[in-house]
Amino acid sequence: MTYAIVVAVTAILMASVVVSLNLTAGYAGQPNLAQSAFFGLGAYFAAVLSVQHGLSFWAVLPVSALVSGLAGAVLGAISLRLREDFFAITTVGLNFVVVALFKSIDFFGGATGIYGLPLPTLGGTSFTNDHFLVLSALLLGLVVLVSKVVRDSWYGGMLMAIREDELVASSLGAPVALFKASAFALSSLLAGVVGAVYAFFISSITPETFGFNQSVLLLSMLIIGGMGTIRGAIVGAVLLTLIPEMFRFASDYRSLVYGVFLVLVLRFQPQGLVGEDSWLARGAARLLRRSRSAPAAVTEVSA
Repeated sequence: MTYAIVVAVTAILMASVVVSLNLTAGYAGQPNLAQSAFFGLGAYFAAVLSVQHGLSFWAVLPVSALVSGLAGAVLGAISLRLREDFFAITTVGLNFVVVALFKSIDFFGGATGIYGLPLPTLGGTSFTNDHFLVLSALLLGLVVLVSKVVRDSWYGGMLMAIREDELVASSLGAPVALFKASAFALSSLLAGVVGAVYAFFISSITPETFGFNQSVLLLSMLIIGGMGTIRGAIVGAVLLTLIPEMFRFASDYRSLVYGVFLVLVLRFQPQGLVGEDSWLARGAARLLRRSRSAPAAVTEVSA
């Protein structure tokens, strides 16, 4: 049971990060390959402030969010003069720079990382895995709520207009620079909060945890689930967290199974498993229409 809870917490936290990534990669259409860096910044500042300066879990959460959010705003400002492939390459470089800083600066613990984060407490009770499960679920709910509010607002509409054609959006008077920078700041802020919770959950962090491979994995989760949708971000994150665990018994072939799954989905369902216009999404929509029309038909017959 403990192992199942650990896997569940990890999957939920990954889902939260991927939903936050969807704000930039999905809504704003910016190929962000540095989300792991912002995730890591939140984790590292939480660890440093807790272990080296004695701050509580609850005190470091807003600091981690602020630091990651500011870093995201800087990336958003950098992105203003870059497009698509050039921007993606820039985010790759940023991820390597951040990891190099984690390894080389003593403030971040150097190459060995930081160990021994104290368990959070609430009402004098130390957290258990069950507490982390509840907290991670609440955090996912918060990130999803923010994402839904953005998606359904005029702000989200402008982000999607920028995604479809940035030049047209700019010609219509939209403040493209402000929208892009704010989207990166919000996305990174949320990732920073998740990173802080993740650091306390695993109680130790190392630079490799937040490297470029992790950023690729986060973006893969979003693409596999369905870019631009909240449900796709959650489904992709959960699936790609659970698949390696399901095939742990065949450790020599886990990477092969994982890779084959990615290739098959991208080949036959490029919209993502539950993305817009995917066969699963279309099937669910048809079932929903039938369920809504059935009561109406029964009412007409009865009349």
